[in-house]
Amino acid sequence: MGAVFRMLNGRGVSTRRIAAAVDITQGRLYEYMNGKSRVERLTVFEQIADAFHIPGHLLGLARRSWEPPPANAEHQRAADHPPDGDDLEAVEHFRSADRLAGGGRLYGAVVRHLSDRVAPRLVDLRSGPQVFAAAAALTEMAGWMAHDSGHDDRAAAHFARALPLARASGDLSLAAHIAASSSHLALETGDATGAAGWARTGLALAEQGPRIPELGARLHTRQARALAAAEQHTPAARALEAARRDLDGASDAGHPWLSPFDGAALASESALILRDLEQYDQALTQAEQAVALREAGRVRSLALSRITLVDIHVRRGDLDAAVITGHGLLSTSPTLGSVRVMQQLDELRRLLVSHKAYQPVREYLVRFDDARRARMLLLADLIPLSPGGTPS
Repeated sequence: MGAVFRMLNGRGVSTRRIAAAVDITQGRLYEYMNGKSRVERLTVFEQIADAFHIPGHLLGLARRSWEPPPANAEHQRAADHPPDGDDLEAVEHFRSADRLAGGGRLYGAVVRHLSDRVAPRLVDLRSGPQVFAAAAALTEMAGWMAHDSGHDDRAAAHFARALPLARASGDLSLAAHIAASSSHLALETGDATGAAGWARTGLALAEQGPRIPELGARLHTRQARALAAAEQHTPAARALEAARRDLDGASDAGHPWLSPFDGAALASESALILRDLEQYDQALTQAEQAVALREAGRVRSLALSRITLVDIHVRRGDLDAAVITGHGLLSTSPTLGSVRVMQQLDELRRLLVSHKAYQPVREYLVRFDDARRARMLLLADLIPLSPGGTPS
């Protein structure tokens, strides 16, 4: 890198501009240029490549996001996608099945696909950076399925492994998307500070790649949820408004590896944010919209949206509406392989129990418990056991 800096300076680039590009002092730059110190941080290589448009392969990096595709793109695609199956098609098949059946039933299949079909190509000299993107996307998917199965530690490990794979592919949008997933998981495990940090990381990564409004909306939503959980009301409201502005600018052209983020997803997340901000009337409007927009084929998303709607009715003190809406939850497919849905149903039950003195709620809880027992029997192979050996 010292030689690169000397070359740039010799071609008329000032040392001040070089130092600013890699966020170091001019004194440190001179040390590098004079061979008194060595560059060891990968970020310096990435920053100098992006600042002066040096193709990634010249610095030992993956193709940068701003580089045009290679001229032999069709040949490269053939190398990236051997006869054992197209990666994008596999992702779409897993994604469609997940929406219907839940991640618990699919986690093992995704891990096996990664091990058998993707991992060997990571060390194949004929493979290009696209295979790292495929590995990152499928590893992130495995993380979500582990989370849906109630194994959050395993999910965190998958997300942690997916991020460097995305970076190696040069796909910063995918890396930002994975940061959003880590933000979600951090919040689900009670770490609002960590969730906010991951959202900031994702936004910083997204700014370095092409503008994808849906990705910006997802990341601002993650930021808003973390801030709302931390009771930072004004910043949370601003982040939510930024998410809405982003989604207003969305187009039909999506990113192949990113899971969709649409109006239904924004309404669902907005309901949770506004609930945490104790703006219950606005939260109710968003929750109702989320349920109305959810497709019938997205069983888990619809169940989670209905849980949120019942929760908000209870917090508003409208127990009759909570019971009426709650009956829709009882029709949720008992074979849905989502421990996460079961956990949220249990949280909702604890909220309803505090109002069991009201007869309609008491009667509803009887039906609720019958439906829960049926689900517990069908999900016995998925639900993690507590230390005492009983389903947790």
